[in-house]
Amino acid sequence: MTMHSRLGRTFAAGLIAVGMTFTASAALAQQKVRVALGDVVSEETLAFIVALERAKDRGVDYELTSFAEEELAIQAIVGGQSDLGIGTPYAVIQKAKVPLRAVFQMSALVFFPVVSTEYKTWKDLDGQPFAFNSRGSATEAYGEVMAAREGITLGERTYVSGSGNRVIALMNGTIKATILDLSNKNKIIEEAPDKFHVLPGVEEKVSDEILFANAEWLAANQETATIVVEELLKLWREMNENPGIIEEERVKRNLLADQPAEVIEEVPDYYEEGVEAGIWNPEGASDALAEADFKFYVDAGQLEGPADGLKVEDYWDLSIIEAAKKNIGG
Repeated sequence: MTMHSRLGRTFAAGLIAVGMTFTASAALAQQKVRVALGDVVSEETLAFIVALERAKDRGVDYELTSFAEEELAIQAIVGGQSDLGIGTPYAVIQKAKVPLRAVFQMSALVFFPVVSTEYKTWKDLDGQPFAFNSRGSATEAYGEVMAAREGITLGERTYVSGSGNRVIALMNGTIKATILDLSNKNKIIEEAPDKFHVLPGVEEKVSDEILFANAEWLAANQETATIVVEELLKLWREMNENPGIIEEERVKRNLLADQPAEVIEEVPDYYEEGVEAGIWNPEGASDALAEADFKFYVDAGQLEGPADGLKVEDYWDLSIIEAAKKNIGG
């Protein structure tokens, strides 16, 4: 998935929804589960849509709204306009004392520092401009961690939302250094190997995207939340065995039908490469996963440490994944 905004700093911003809203026919007479996505629906979010569709088959009616930025998706959960969201709300939980809880790791942080060939190493980037997805995003956390490890200070920061948009900016010469996701890294290195290259980066498989909700909503909707997490867990395990399942489900359910042919053509390769890179954790959630996240985001300056002083239960509700694993086995 494209890797996005995290801190939710624009709490005062209006909830301006963009893109498409997906609704599912109710198999059970119940209120729709309102899902906030801080991204457009694309090949990168397709697996999540497949899991939601499978949950719909089991009676979980849903409405998915695509927001302009993930911080707006987080705000939608905080404000009660949505029930389930995708992002990494660690800093919001800690600083705003909002009772949000993570329930499932949607994707691991698998990013790549892509820079102009004029920068041979990270040391050459000391004081140089650098572009990120948005303020407080996982890409910015990534850059902070790498700069600290390399003993440099990044220069002027610019923010260009969307990994694909940053590829365009690189090709246009608007930016010279940024962080890209797997598919867009492959795209630009394929198109311009003489102009750009990839620097060494973070190897830890910490969270980029997490499914989260208000703790009160989770307590009142445990069965619904468990069904959604069960379908995510089953699909993540299935696609780690067979990445082609996502394309099969896309065809079967006629998903992304409004997308250009070139986007649809990328689906099989994207999931094949993503599985190989370890983007989708087949375990979904655990104490160890949360603790690894704490260390990374403390090092990135997005959480106040020490990391070993943070309690998993203050950020995660692991009862949902435990119930899901019990129900499906393993």
